[in-house]
Amino acid sequence: MSNLDNTTGIVLTTGYRLSFVCSVLRSAPPCSKFFSVKHTADVQYSINPPRSEADHLSPIPLNDDTVLLFSMKKASEEENDNKLSVRYYGTDKKMLGTAVLHLTAVEISLDVDADRDGIVEKNNPNKGCWKWGPDGHGAIILVNCDSERRWRKLDHEQDFIDRESDLKDMTTMVLRTKGPAKLPEGYKLTMHISQGDAESIRVYTSADGAVGRKCDLCFSSFQPRHRYPLILQSACLSAEVLYRRGFAENKFYVEGIRFPDKDFDGLVTINLSLLEPIGPGIPETPIFTDKVVLRIAPWIMTPNTLTPKEVFVCSTTDNYTFLKEIRSFVAKSGHNLKICHEYMNRGDRWMQDEVEFGYIDSPHQRFPVVLDSPRDRGLVDFPYEKLLGPDFGYVTKKAQKEDVNSLDSFGNLEVSPPVTVNGKKYPLGRIIIGVAFPTAAQGRNMTQVIQDFLWAQKVQEPIALFSDWLCIGHVDEFMTFVPAPDKNGFRLLLASPDAGYKLFKSLSKQGHGNATLFDGRLIGVETETPRPVDDILNDEELQDHNNYVQSCIDWNRDVLKRELGLDEGDIIDLPILFKLVKEDEEVRALAYYPDVVNMLVLGKNLGIPKPFGPKVNGRCAIEAEVCSLLEPLGLSCTFIDNFASYHQLLGEVHCGSNVRREPFDFKWWNMEM
Repeated sequence: MSNLDNTTGIVLTTGYRLSFVCSVLRSAPPCSKFFSVKHTADVQYSINPPRSEADHLSPIPLNDDTVLLFSMKKASEEENDNKLSVRYYGTDKKMLGTAVLHLTAVEISLDVDADRDGIVEKNNPNKGCWKWGPDGHGAIILVNCDSERRWRKLDHEQDFIDRESDLKDMTTMVLRTKGPAKLPEGYKLTMHISQGDAESIRVYTSADGAVGRKCDLCFSSFQPRHRYPLILQSACLSAEVLYRRGFAENKFYVEGIRFPDKDFDGLVTINLSLLEPIGPGIPETPIFTDKVVLRIAPWIMTPNTLTPKEVFVCSTTDNYTFLKEIRSFVAKSGHNLKICHEYMNRGDRWMQDEVEFGYIDSPHQRFPVVLDSPRDRGLVDFPYEKLLGPDFGYVTKKAQKEDVNSLDSFGNLEVSPPVTVNGKKYPLGRIIIGVAFPTAAQGRNMTQVIQDFLWAQKVQEPIALFSDWLCIGHVDEFMTFVPAPDKNGFRLLLASPDAGYKLFKSLSKQGHGNATLFDGRLIGVETETPRPVDDILNDEELQDHNNYVQSCIDWNRDVLKRELGLDEGDIIDLPILFKLVKEDEEVRALAYYPDVVNMLVLGKNLGIPKPFGPKVNGRCAIEAEVCSLLEPLGLSCTFIDNFASYHQLLGEVHCGSNVRREPFDFKWWNMEM
């Protein structure tokens, strides 16, 4: 008789078709030349290479490459409730022996929300890969970077779940099984991940969903201490999971613990294997593996064109006037103002520089996430202590202290509205940062860890502008975006010395050459000498300064037009003059008067630094020019006095404020990549 006589076997599936393969020749007695097959009602089979239908009615020739493929129509209700037998014949077609295989069919499927509709469907055929786009597939994980607890600690910094509310921040994964009351003796289900993926995710289950056993790597006994025990992590890459009788669903919860970055593309794989016993002292062998592929959601920035939710500013000992005017402006705009008081800001007023508001999104959950800059000045504790909480996440990137400079503050981090560039769509806009000029041997740059993080998010491909020509070096000193009712739905505003000189020459030509800048404006304890328009126009050194600045802005203008797909009709030039000063042996630029492009955008309401320009008929000519450029777009201009408390300290309204906005309606996973 064959060595398969009365052998048991298990038939596996990730769906309804239950299949198995075996070599017919391997079990055949010596001198076997033919074979035939019999089976119970729920077993189906085929032969490879294929035979004609007539061949199946009589003993079938047995060749070296003959393979029998058999399947079962449904899962077993009991162990060994089906069988298949193979009879072997010699040359004269006399029977030489029979091989019998007793079969147990089990349906096994590891499932996730692969079609991204918020429901974990059964055995999606695309669950084992990840594809971008509206017809894409693949599940999504959120980094669990909020804090559900009364104490301030990121949820992913602890390796247990003690609140039900934390589960909504995790991705549900379901192990579906159907079969007899138990697996055949010695068979085990094991879930496992790679060491690399274990640095990015953890997997939890319910207390009755895991089996107490020794972890293959950390050699510690599994003893559930919580309702949702941790089963997979960097110290334990595999764990036995429970097989439940009949039709059963076992839920698991996947937690993201880090964002995509330079060394991590965001994709992870979770495997489920059935292990078969071989013999005493011999390791079990995987005879079936199902897998799911998931992507960790990127951090997404929000542009000025999205609806504001909250406005943040600081209260300091010397910004009462500014705070009063900001409060009035925000209230008029219909939004909520939150003030960071001195005990928390410790004299640091630059709210824009400390944090950047964004969010993370998935089909099952979405919440805001603040990116904390590495500048670490007086506001260093504000995002962690005042923003982090339930459904409000936090992320930061640590840099060496000696590597951090002014360009790492987030006035140097902006994002455009959605654009299309040469047919390529950027439905979430593009990140904009400032760096040193590409050919400069020396210069300041945004620290590499921040740049790596921003590029790794993929969905808002960054653009690098030249901003090192400025003393502070932030892109928000010479550009911003405002909503518009036509064209692309926005306008790019650029600082323009040329526009400034054009305005001043027009004033002089109209007989207003004696109108003065800074008329009576207090500068600290002294009064700035009012400077007539004609005096400014006759200052050749100042003109040289601004020719240089205009060339720097023009270089960036060309980059922005090319990288955002803009034309001249999408750009508005605001009249701003600059001056050059020497700083650390480097000559760099500052705004000569309050920089009107550095504004706070709240929908159609613009909070603009009051420029204190020359007055004509009782009205500031610079304010009048700015209004004439922006009000036709349906925008409302409010000019805010930030001269003493911000401008003289080398910042303006935008530098001293920050806005959390509504997220995009567009879902990032629908991007065409």
